[in-house]
Amino acid sequence: MKKTVVFLMVIVVSSAMFFGCAKKEDGPDKPKIAGIVFQEDQFFRLILFGMRDAAEAAGAEFLEANSLNKPDKEIQLVNTYIARGVDAIAISPISSTASVTALKRAHEKGIKIVIQNSPIESDIAVATIESDQFDLGARCGAAARKYIEENFGGKAKVAILAYRAQVPEQSDQRSGGFKSEVTKLPGVEIVAEQDAWLAEMAVKKGGDILTANPDVNIIWAANEGGTVGCVMAVKNAGKAGKIAVFGTDTSEQLIGFLLADSNILQAIAGQKPYDIGRMSVEAALNAIEGKPVEKSVVIPAFVLNRNDPAGVKEFEANLKELMGKGK
Repeated sequence: MKKTVVFLMVIVVSSAMFFGCAKKEDGPDKPKIAGIVFQEDQFFRLILFGMRDAAEAAGAEFLEANSLNKPDKEIQLVNTYIARGVDAIAISPISSTASVTALKRAHEKGIKIVIQNSPIESDIAVATIESDQFDLGARCGAAARKYIEENFGGKAKVAILAYRAQVPEQSDQRSGGFKSEVTKLPGVEIVAEQDAWLAEMAVKKGGDILTANPDVNIIWAANEGGTVGCVMAVKNAGKAGKIAVFGTDTSEQLIGFLLADSNILQAIAGQKPYDIGRMSVEAALNAIEGKPVEKSVVIPAFVLNRNDPAGVKEFEANLKELMGKGK
């Protein structure tokens, strides 16, 4: 009986050693990173593609989600990832203040927080990767100012479509940058300023503005959807070539508008969302591994102008290559 017990103990110990060694040979668990965005436009898709590629290159597990600009859903997603024991959350927060509470809970569980696109009012993030939002508006404003000088003798009636009701802090920064440039011309008057960040909203709001202000010369939109809607509103009003549209963000559709003969969209200020996504995951991985992480990274804006079709086409080719990653 004693020999049998000893024999069984030897088997158990040997098995434990075998499986323990086998687990060790498999290596450590993969880092698990969650990525959360809040909209489904091309900008946020490119952020996701950048995160995916960085995670894949590092051999990390990547979980992705979209809060659809719903605060309750954002909280639910963060709580879900806390429960799943992720190592890091890279997130485009809906609000600089309201998004903090859930993220603090994650931080207290030892989860690394990386913020994309718009900062939060807290020091819990190991890194914040963003575009210069004021610069986005200012660069487009400078292009509009030059256009007004060359085509309207320095005088223009300007309408603005922003998205304060969606992300007020970011919207105000972009609008502030745009205004800082166009109002350098004393002959510029801003006659309307409303919210419309989705294309269907902007078509209607833009049309209403043009009806109420038939002497508008310039419309500027603060984001991709607003820009698309403004172009369509001008086209629907039969004022192509008479009213110039300037906008923010880039997409294949907006590139098409820049290259079109309709002469409505004149310039757009763009960001680098793929780089934002890629750098976010790289920062998260460095933080997980205890490596140094740059606390704040601000990526400058750039402008694509109808006057430079070669530059627009080169960007279009690069954009198509990046968008192909999602297929």
